Amino acid sequence: MLSDSSRGSTSTLVTSRLRLLALSVAVSAALGATVVMAQTDDYAEVNRLMRAGQFSEALSKVDQYLASKPRDPQMRFLKGVIQTEGGKHSDAIATFSKLTEEFPELPEPYNNLAVLYAGQSQFDKARAALEMAIRTNPSYATAHENLGDVYAKLASQSYSKALQLDAGNTAVAPKLSLIRTLFSADAKGGARPGTAPAPTAAAPVATAPVAVAKPAVPAPTPAPAASGNAEAAVEAAVSSWAKAWSSKNMQGYLGAYAGNFTPPGGQARGAWEADRKARILPRSRIGVDISDLSVTVDGDRASASFKQDYSSDTLNVTSRKKLDFVKSGSRWLIVRESTGS
Repeated sequence: MLSDSSRGSTSTLVTSRLRLLALSVAVSAALGATVVMAQTDDYAEVNRLMRAGQFSEALSKVDQYLASKPRDPQMRFLKGVIQTEGGKHSDAIATFSKLTEEFPELPEPYNNLAVLYAGQSQFDKARAALEMAIRTNPSYATAHENLGDVYAKLASQSYSKALQLDAGNTAVAPKLSLIRTLFSADAKGGARPGTAPAPTAAAPVATAPVAVAKPAVPAPTPAPAASGNAEAAVEAAVSSWAKAWSSKNMQGYLGAYAGNFTPPGGQARGAWEADRKARILPRSRIGVDISDLSVTVDGDRASASFKQDYSSDTLNVTSRKKLDFVKSGSRWLIVRESTGS
């Protein structure tokens, strides 16, 4: 995630303080991309044109680049940013939506979809997109903050509707006033360090609009890590997953799985998570020991095979297990889990 000091000046987005982020180095790293100097120059030129407000020229440069490299996620993300800044919000939604379909392990496109949906007062869609961003990367602080803002907007709408239906309900008005005060104060003085406050515009709902930060230039992508380092990182991911399971840390345990993780047996993701919680949390004791660990890495994909000794107050079992990983930023996340392999 970009640091506050690297963000540019702010611009206004009606109805919600949701920050539009440029794709960070993590995106290229997540896909194992090797960006040569010529590509870096292309990114820099696109960002220069964006900063100059030359959105048509920037978009032409992006399309020219994508003609030969149509799956480059970083340039496609920049295309969505340009479309957003140029007011082509429907096109931007299509661009970010396609990125979430093809690269579901990346949280940033989900966040930017939420920005666009919130700008259209589609807060339910914004909430769903942010929940996917957080599921993909539970430590994505921006998405957590934005989700809180979306919940506040949804609450504001519900309180306003309640007052319309029952104007004599004295309990609702103070709640609505509190939310209005929260967003009004944030609009006046809530700009992040390193950003300048922007003028506000009238919002179509009962709360004040808040500024968003413009995207910053992505930093040059570093060279891929040596395979030995990648193997060590995968081993650490396996260890953290087992530790979270043993300690019944559900946030850490479920956060070890990628957004596109496929539960065994074709079970829906939500049902699978509920089932895992029902199986793990009631146990008074859980132990998950890993041995005979073997890791193979192929670019941004990896697999780990090992012997798993599971013990609890009700069960003791030993089995072979395999976890398939995808790299997302600096993290390795599980996309497939199988037993007996």
